[in-house]
Amino acid sequence: MAKRIDVKDLNLFYGKFHAVEGVTLSVPPRNVTAFIGPSGCGKSTVLRSLNRMHEVIPGARAEGEVLLDGEDIYASAVDPVSVRRTIGMVFQRPNPFPTMSIRDNVVAGLKLAGVRDKKKLDEVAERALRGANLWAEVKDRLNKPGGGLSGGQQQRLCIARAIAVQPDVLLMDEPCSALDPISTLAIEDLITELKKDYTIVIVTHNMQQAARVSDQTAFFNLLGVGQPGRLIEIDDTEKIFSNPSEKATEDYISGRFG
Repeated sequence: MAKRIDVKDLNLFYGKFHAVEGVTLSVPPRNVTAFIGPSGCGKSTVLRSLNRMHEVIPGARAEGEVLLDGEDIYASAVDPVSVRRTIGMVFQRPNPFPTMSIRDNVVAGLKLAGVRDKKKLDEVAERALRGANLWAEVKDRLNKPGGGLSGGQQQRLCIARAIAVQPDVLLMDEPCSALDPISTLAIEDLITELKKDYTIVIVTHNMQQAARVSDQTAFFNLLGVGQPGRLIEIDDTEKIFSNPSEKATEDYISGRFG
């Protein structure tokens, strides 16, 4: 069941360094939100804070609220591992377990959670691979290593692994940056398909990609060297790209900086 994300006055730190300041935004369910902005402005840091991956880095911490359907994922009683099961992550470079079979790659999360029923694992593997639009390409070699797939197939395998545990939200950190144009198109088509069932947040350096796949776009920027990154504006993607409210957004989209 896709869920709504509400971020309220989120501040993110690496030790004493204030990386991102005062972010407030909402992501509706069954919606794709793209984070754009120049390198170092905090896009990926904010993305990782949405499933508590940020705090895995020693000394990193978050202040503020990240609400998933009204529940604060940073509340003291909340288990970060369960948060990461509910809010899945797909990384920039495809990271399948290279020696593990395609099937075992997909169901790795379920096995970690203690599921041992082979019939159930096979059903989940097929469903997730179909969901990632990869089943037709791999159904005859499910026991071959995942590392033997092409880059685009490996990234779809990682998406299948993420959706196998049936999360409510999918976070994608530049999922196409290491892929060729044909594989990129396949991932973009898949994102459009997946938003029927998931809330999706994607970080991308590719503004054409943001324009193609997202419903709303958030522009982040740095106000100066050593300054924290900030959310400059968030709005419907069409408005951000045709008539943004802030001059900095217009300057970035028109290529004047970044």
